Amino acid sequence: MDSIIANNEGLIRFVVFAGVLVVMLMLETVFPRKILTQNRLLRISTNLGIVVLYTIIIRVVFFFVAIGAAVGVAVYATQHGWGLLNILHLPLWAHIVLSVILLDCAVYWQHVASHKIPILWAVHKMHHADRDIDTTTGIRFHPVEILLSMLYKMIVVIILGPNLVGVILFEVILNGTAMFNHANVRLPLWLDKSIRILFVTPDMHRVHHSVIPQETHSNYGFNLSVWDRLFGSYIKQPAGGHDDMIIGLPQYQTDKPSHLLWCLMLPFKKNI
Repeated sequence: MDSIIANNEGLIRFVVFAGVLVVMLMLETVFPRKILTQNRLLRISTNLGIVVLYTIIIRVVFFFVAIGAAVGVAVYATQHGWGLLNILHLPLWAHIVLSVILLDCAVYWQHVASHKIPILWAVHKMHHADRDIDTTTGIRFHPVEILLSMLYKMIVVIILGPNLVGVILFEVILNGTAMFNHANVRLPLWLDKSIRILFVTPDMHRVHHSVIPQETHSNYGFNLSVWDRLFGSYIKQPAGGHDDMIIGLPQYQTDKPSHLLWCLMLPFKKNI
């Protein structure tokens, strides 16, 4: 069963990705949270173009891996008994659950590092330069950042020894929740309050995309909301309110962040 799931990882991830993307785009159209400042079609085309580009780059770089790199490493680690969770010999269900939780925590710290370490911020800021935030912002990452993220997760997998089903489940959840919590969709306040007890909501993560530095460097979680509360990076609401908050980075309040070439060149120029 594990091998069947692993061999169909790409299909599973694509189906979930496409399904969540289409649903959230429809919900944003019907129940928008904020008025957009940029041309929506241009932004979506740019953000999806970035996805296509880094998908091609990943396939070229990891052409020798038939399945996802992190999943391949998980299989290898399991076969050799590497990693904390493999040493503990847990029941399968506990191994899978802990795999998802610990990987989510690892990605939280990866996100923190991308804000605190200048060379990582140089590539991560393309994500934050988007002057509107919608579900496509959740997949708008520079190809260099995607490659660094993959290498980081491969190292984490070796250290933790997560179950390969847990790794695939985590990747699917991460991709889906990233699009969900970046969505420009208005949730009823009671629903937002209930969901964010455990999970990151669009209103919670939108704070992270504020131009105010204190808010930019907060609410790092993508899936579980507990990490921000536990490690002191949680801000409940933006100072200026969601309707009036300015999205993006202060130095890039132009139309340039909506253009593909500008986005790709951003990490390599000091003044752009």
